[in-house]
Amino acid sequence: MKKKQKKSKFSIALIVIDIFVLVCFFVAYGPFSFFRDFLVTTAMTTMTHKYFAYVLYSESMVEEILDNNKVIEIEDPTDTSKINIQPIVDTGTYESIYEEQVLKKDEGNDLYKVVNISGDGWKGKMIVVYDPSKIELVFSKKYGKGGEYLSTMAKNNDALVAMNASGVNSKPGQNYVTGHTILDGKVYKTGRNINKGGGLIGFTKDNVLMLTKKSASEAVKDGMDRAVEFGPFLVVNGKMSNFKGNGGWGVANRTAIGQRQDGIVLMMVIDGRTSSSIGISMKDLAELFVKYKAYNAANLDGGGSSALYAKKNPTDKTGKLLNTPKGYNYSGERFLPNAWMIRSTALDSSNNSSDNTTKTGNTTTTTTGKTTTSTTKATTTKKTTTKTTTKTTTKTTTKKTTSTTTKAATTTTTTKATTTQKASTEE
Repeated sequence: MKKKQKKSKFSIALIVIDIFVLVCFFVAYGPFSFFRDFLVTTAMTTMTHKYFAYVLYSESMVEEILDNNKVIEIEDPTDTSKINIQPIVDTGTYESIYEEQVLKKDEGNDLYKVVNISGDGWKGKMIVVYDPSKIELVFSKKYGKGGEYLSTMAKNNDALVAMNASGVNSKPGQNYVTGHTILDGKVYKTGRNINKGGGLIGFTKDNVLMLTKKSASEAVKDGMDRAVEFGPFLVVNGKMSNFKGNGGWGVANRTAIGQRQDGIVLMMVIDGRTSSSIGISMKDLAELFVKYKAYNAANLDGGGSSALYAKKNPTDKTGKLLNTPKGYNYSGERFLPNAWMIRSTALDSSNNSSDNTTKTGNTTTTTTGKTTTSTTKATTTKKTTTKTTTKTTTKTTTKKTTSTTTKAATTTTTTKATTTQKASTEE
């Protein structure tokens, strides 16, 4: 009797295994392309797990699947003249939930807000930045040789907000930047390019998000001030890229950045590879930016590199990581070469009042009574000499800022120099 029971259990186990194998075979090679496309495009998006696609399929089949699933980007250059950066006034009336999430400011915080976003199978965070001039590109202390955790970079730079920027080419104990990097109008030494579309993604001197496929040196001539190289481009001049199949990037963690015509910047990080959030497709990500009225938007390095740090309010003493960084074979933060940041040291109380503020390029002028305060980004350190009493203080931080306040016969000039570390440049 016991022998019959053992044989019966063994037979059932074999049947279950057979069914499982048949299901897997059907999924991988059956008539429905959804699962096949999902498996291949997701595997090929990663830097280290592309081999998985070739375990299941031939090289020719992988190429065919990738050709049937890809992003067809808008080739038009970014029209920066269409972005009109202006003070954001909350009227209390919104045409959609998306507009309310963007335009309804948190009490006491005119600089940014944190928004919870979610969709079918995914969840994430979005930082709404009302003043794009506050967004900086900050290098890690080990730039060119390795990287740092985003939370570490954020704390070291007293950041209010921080998000991963450049792509990363990872090796054991090493993390190198991929593609070109531009900081303060200089092109920095590049690592291996990903060659997956896109191009340079960054801000002009006038704080307009620019997406360009030109060379880094040409982009600088066009006014690009700080940028990284990645892609694909999702929205260009208000037009969403075309998507063939699922877009070719599978479903994964995502990091992306966009800007509306009113100048508001949208920084998004979507969690992936977790039980609560499997990730988002590139097509769904593009559609999400369209819902929030992004005029230009682009994908940045995702996967295990996706990381977002923020203080809920600029007055908070500490911030925290807002997402759950996760790779296929590890959990937790990844070493990063650089990050997009809003730093508390860059805050100026005069910027909280938009009534008497005029922005021209990188210069903000605020007039109150008989006192005029000007803040100007510069690329060189200068000494100012006047016939009146002059005090000069020089500090080294990530941005070069010259602040001049004139009252009666006294002038005070403060000059801050730019980068925290040197890096080799290339044209």
